[in-house]
Amino acid sequence: MFGFPAEAVFVAALAALAAGFVRGLAGFGLSVVLVPVLQLAIDPRRAVLIGLVSLFLIGLTDVGRIRRDAERSAVPMASLALLATPLGLWGLTTLPADWARLLIALVSLGAFVLVVVPLGRVAVPRLPATAMSGMLTGFFGGFAGMPGPGMAPFYLRGRLEPKAARASMMAIFLVVTPLSALLFVATGTGGWRDAALAGALFPAVLLGDLLGHRAFGRVTRTQWQTAVAIVLGVAALGALGKLLA
Repeated sequence: MFGFPAEAVFVAALAALAAGFVRGLAGFGLSVVLVPVLQLAIDPRRAVLIGLVSLFLIGLTDVGRIRRDAERSAVPMASLALLATPLGLWGLTTLPADWARLLIALVSLGAFVLVVVPLGRVAVPRLPATAMSGMLTGFFGGFAGMPGPGMAPFYLRGRLEPKAARASMMAIFLVVTPLSALLFVATGTGGWRDAALAGALFPAVLLGDLLGHRAFGRVTRTQWQTAVAIVLGVAALGALGKLLA
């Protein structure tokens, strides 16, 4: 199917269902779950493109929610992310695999620490925090197909309600992912066959996302923050495990 082994497509479908649920609940995390699993069965660069296309397709279902709930910080952050995405793609295609794995592991771990460790009175002014988050979002979108860890600490540490924070992250994904995917195809990093597989996986992603949205409506702010922290923690552990292996 689409030139992939049948077992790879089966694994991808199961991963898409789980990734969709995480995304519906947390507002991000689809690529955090989907891309590492796909990398076990297919080429990592192709897995990144599939993750980006999947993020864009599921983002189209949330346009109404984004327009209603997203916060204005999503605009400058998405703009900066677009500028940094080519740098991430350059890193993906030029860095040795071991260095790439180390960088992904360090950033995943750093995002997790920023979310769960109490910082007391330590705070970064909003403007530098927005700029740093936007650049990291773009870099890791291009480098690993995982924009979420770049922006999650900003929205989790802020004063926004979960509904607004979640919609803001979805808005950034919707802007960044299609242009990132086109850049992948234009540079030959991935192909249309990968995009076709992402389209075939979309029903599984959509089902998981719907279940995640339902779960989000039943959790408190603390439970939502805990769920997001768990997603980041799993990503960090997965990246470290791959590095050690």
